[in-house]
Amino acid sequence: MTVPRLMTRLLLRPEDMPSSRPDFEVVGAFNPGAVQTEDEVVLLVRVAERPRERRPGFTGLPRWDSTGELTVDWVPDDDLIPIDPRVVKHKADGLVRLTFSSHLRVVRCGDGRAVREISDVTFRPQTELEEFGVEDPRITPLDGRFYFTYVSVSRHGPATALASTVDFRSFERHGIIFCPENKDVVLFPEKIGGSFAALHRPVCGTPFTRPEMWAARSPDLIHWGAHAPLAVTASATGGGGTWQAGRVGAGAPPIRVQDGWLEIYHGNRQPTQPGEVGAYFGGAILLDPDDPAQVQRRASAPFFVPEADFEVTGFVPNVVFPTGLVRNQAQGTILVYYGAADAFTAVAEFAERDLLNAMPR
Repeated sequence: MTVPRLMTRLLLRPEDMPSSRPDFEVVGAFNPGAVQTEDEVVLLVRVAERPRERRPGFTGLPRWDSTGELTVDWVPDDDLIPIDPRVVKHKADGLVRLTFSSHLRVVRCGDGRAVREISDVTFRPQTELEEFGVEDPRITPLDGRFYFTYVSVSRHGPATALASTVDFRSFERHGIIFCPENKDVVLFPEKIGGSFAALHRPVCGTPFTRPEMWAARSPDLIHWGAHAPLAVTASATGGGGTWQAGRVGAGAPPIRVQDGWLEIYHGNRQPTQPGEVGAYFGGAILLDPDDPAQVQRRASAPFFVPEADFEVTGFVPNVVFPTGLVRNQAQGTILVYYGAADAFTAVAEFAERDLLNAMPR
């Protein structure tokens, strides 16, 4: 069941963001990490950009070189196979490249409902493990710092790395915490049973299984183990469906509610024809308060579906991709920050009670 939106607001368009270089154009400002600081909501927005130049018969594939500079590899079109708007494949070896590169930019939003400042603070690729970009941050306050996971994309595959900050002006990198291919990692905002906890999304290269999320534990946020796929308890009726047959993954970091952990995640419907990515939706599950690998309740259908014009039309059409959440307990509402159509940043407001009621007992 869809849950009524109390508010939907478009916050950022690609043209709002400055590019890394004048000869690059921004094609997406989307998939933001979000957190409530002492006095404002701060976003870390993914900025995707590509070269403005067009060379007949060639495709420009951007990357960050060993000196930390953005550069372009010009590859003959005859050597490439287009996969979808985001990806091309080399005919010679079957390896893929992105048609854009991403970095992160700090955006300050006051009460969270409008952009107050697009700052000049950026988080950019630095090493070979980030050469094709840094993507899709998720922010969790822990131990007096703001930790954020992000996808580190390189010739070695998409891995998940960890960084932290106290002020969103300077950052400390903590390195890769989940090897390729693993994405959509979110940290729980407190220890569970004496350990840090996370949800992650390993990809099974051999299709033994449908898409699934896993839980993991750590003593220090760096070393992770006790990996377990999420298990649906007998009380968690419904679920499944074609809307999440393509991919699933954690969206915003979980929040503690009365009966457990509320996790807003994404599901992807399989594309229906070549060149498509497939629609993305928002779903909800309730995890056990003491064992986050146990799903106690779940919504049988997506509560959040593409419907606004900027969600239906864009770089990748029909996408709502939740990545951040800010809770107003006094009002009983949740602001969900998300990427729309792989191009825009937006926020939607929901009543917390409506989200919980969407998951039958």
